[in-house]
Amino acid sequence: ISGVGAELEHGWPHWRGPSDKGVSDHASPPLRWSETTNVRWKTEIPGKGHSSPIVFNGRVIVTTAIPVGPEFSPVYSDAEGAHDNHPIKQAHRFAVLAVDQRSGKILWQTSVKETVPHEGGHYTGSLASNSPITDGELIFADFGSRGVYGLDPAGEIVWRNETGRIDTRHAHGEGSSPALSGGFLVINRDHEGGSFLLALDKKTGRQLWRVERDEMTSWSTPLIVEVDGARQVIVSATGAVRGYDLETGRELWRCRGLSRNVVASPVFGDGILYAANSYDWQALLAIRLSGARGDLTDTGAVLWKRDRLTPYVPSPLLYGDRLCFIRHNQNILSVVDAKTGVDAAGPFRLPGVREIFGSPVAADGRVYVTDRSGNTVVIGLGRTVEILGVNHLQDSFSASAALVGDAIFLRGEKNLYCLANPASDTGKPERE
Repeated sequence: ISGVGAELEHGWPHWRGPSDKGVSDHASPPLRWSETTNVRWKTEIPGKGHSSPIVFNGRVIVTTAIPVGPEFSPVYSDAEGAHDNHPIKQAHRFAVLAVDQRSGKILWQTSVKETVPHEGGHYTGSLASNSPITDGELIFADFGSRGVYGLDPAGEIVWRNETGRIDTRHAHGEGSSPALSGGFLVINRDHEGGSFLLALDKKTGRQLWRVERDEMTSWSTPLIVEVDGARQVIVSATGAVRGYDLETGRELWRCRGLSRNVVASPVFGDGILYAANSYDWQALLAIRLSGARGDLTDTGAVLWKRDRLTPYVPSPLLYGDRLCFIRHNQNILSVVDAKTGVDAAGPFRLPGVREIFGSPVAADGRVYVTDRSGNTVVIGLGRTVEILGVNHLQDSFSASAALVGDAIFLRGEKNLYCLANPASDTGKPERE
């Protein structure tokens, strides 16, 4: 691999990393940090956004929603305001920012739209929770009801596509991020106003296909994988986890078993898909995809299931032959054999962390779990599983981390941090 391909593999082009598993095979991030230790830079980001940072070609890309103009008293009809638990009182400017990877300087800030959002969202959420993605040539930013945008590396808008208004369950807000493969940019639009899956031409934003879905709101990000020599799009949702042909949008298979409010995104490795959630009940499905067609529910394609300790907001992490996942949003980590579902370690309670929204990430034999109170626990995943340390920053974190080179990038409510790996840092767990 060379050129753009190498940059993508060594960078963090998607909120789940270069392989969509939450893993970097090339990074060696730090073990320890604080507000005064191992901070390469700390940059205040205007507005608010829970979207995760991506890193490519020396730049860190984030999205945000910036309040503008005077506040006002919103007026809702009963239908609009029945579940609106966080009313919007201002117009917002929706923007994409590029930050220099080495210095933390904001290189450019592009406003794509200014409007008053029609939904307030959950009090723990944000108006910019959809994470960007890049193919190395363009940056793609999905602002949901505010549209999808393709930008060039200088921050100029190349195309835009107004995909329509989203009405989420209980007005909890939007958050599914785009997926990208070849020329296809795939968007999940599961909501209360008529759900659909959409594929856009990545160069022009033109619609390639659209498939209607009989689904309620889901917040999961589509996953694109190759199975039996062909690419398919997978979406986790309430009615079923479904696989679609990437070229045409034709449904290939479905598997029931998840409950309402699907947030966690699936992961895939060695031919097996892992999909989970935890709302009405706890569920995790391991599905063999080779030859999968039709309804897979309760068939031999489902290799194993779990009905306890499964994730809600944080997505699972697939690191080598181990699947790691957080119980609901809590500080309980399970590490299981990905092929069998048998516990490889734990479950055990993680010290120093509490409410967890960001998904776990891994590199260099370590797993990183960050909570909303500013704490990150570092876990060694070698022959044994051990706690290597707990680090604290004075910010709140709902975004997932990015791991690139010798650094971890953490996006908080106020600041974007680059925490650099010192030359003296040892503490690698013993490898198998």
